[in-house]
Amino acid sequence: MSKSVSQKSGISRRVFGQRIAAGMAGMAAFPSILAAGAKGANDQVGVGVIGTGIQAQFVVNGIKQAGGRIVAVCDVDLTRARAFAERSDAEAVYQDYRKLLERKDVDAVAIVTPLHWHALPCIHAAQAGKDIFCEKPLARSIVEGRRMVEAVRKYNRICQVGVQGRVNHAAYIGIFNVRNGALGEITHMRGHNYNSPMVPQFPAEAIPADFDWDLWTGPAEKLPYNHVIRVNNAVPSWVTLKPYSGSSLVDWGSHGLDIAQWGLDLDESGPEEVWVEGEPYTEMYSTPENPGRRQGGPNQPIIKMMYPGGIELDLSGGVRWPEIQFVGENGTLTVTRDGFNADPVDLIVRPTDSEGEEQIYRGFDYARRTSITQDWLNCIKERRKPAADIEAGQRTTTLCHLGNIARWVSGVTGETGQRLKWDAKNERFTNSPEANEFLCARYHNGYELPDEV
Repeated sequence: MSKSVSQKSGISRRVFGQRIAAGMAGMAAFPSILAAGAKGANDQVGVGVIGTGIQAQFVVNGIKQAGGRIVAVCDVDLTRARAFAERSDAEAVYQDYRKLLERKDVDAVAIVTPLHWHALPCIHAAQAGKDIFCEKPLARSIVEGRRMVEAVRKYNRICQVGVQGRVNHAAYIGIFNVRNGALGEITHMRGHNYNSPMVPQFPAEAIPADFDWDLWTGPAEKLPYNHVIRVNNAVPSWVTLKPYSGSSLVDWGSHGLDIAQWGLDLDESGPEEVWVEGEPYTEMYSTPENPGRRQGGPNQPIIKMMYPGGIELDLSGGVRWPEIQFVGENGTLTVTRDGFNADPVDLIVRPTDSEGEEQIYRGFDYARRTSITQDWLNCIKERRKPAADIEAGQRTTTLCHLGNIARWVSGVTGETGQRLKWDAKNERFTNSPEANEFLCARYHNGYELPDEV
């Protein structure tokens, strides 16, 4: 919230959240009322867009192609938001997303903000009775993600996470074959050697007009404004930097590691152990003289995880960012968010959606003709879980965070090789107090993550 709005209303961020929670508390007791207000098959879903950067345009294009209507947009950069609204045929522009949530004609929201601004808008949208499309990665920390899931479930909302592979027909073929035994017994998996985030050290620059840096910073640590932090396609950009995100391990890992979770059918669970091998983690700093690269940062020590059944996930590299290679008795299957590769090639069979096959989600034909945004709008109208449901998004994003945490712990202890025991049900480590210190991102500037939603 900008200072002018805060001073005018006299309501603190904490009190605002409490009032939303109190006002929406009764809604959970009346799911039939919410269901009765669901859109019919031919009704347009009115969508508010929170965040109007590069990725937002792709999301909006998908929503409009799927028959949705863009009602309003919101961005801390009003100049950018106004231009985006004109391109999207939106009728209203806001700088504070909470004003957008007050609109009765907004049925659902698309959250396409930097990662540190995913959790609170998602929670507030659920409390306001809106369905949600949240770009991946789901959350900045494991605890944040769990609060988001709790809010979506409590208020009976539909929440799709923007992992396109879940409704890609080529990815479906790969996962279908993994699930239907083409490899025989799976022995292990290989993934990319992703980067962990850097620590920014940049001087202050003049803040552009119509841009609220305080609001952009939100719950993250407040640093001096610099365009290379704020701009998504700059170097290094917020996506690479520790106060805001988790670099490629969290960003691209949300695609690649989702393949592992999806292939093992573990959308409500995860690995049992995580550890690192090599030299202990050393912090890397991003400066004007040596900014590094976008989504760069330390990629040592090497991350490994162990799944139930003794299936090891080795993130030492050898495959691309959005890929996982499944290794089994009969060969290998490398699956990405939009394709697959088999060795030997005759491992692959084409899904037919017939009896006897393990059908994934709504089947191959549905994946062949449906986009991630179309599936979201379908689920809003039909009131059912989407392909990339928020629980699956939470479990995949948790996997990404576990890798970063294992590296950071090695930097604290000066040791590698310790197997951190992960309790997937309770989302805590059972043998490492140091690791549990990293489960929740720190909140700043008067913002708070609610203990209860």
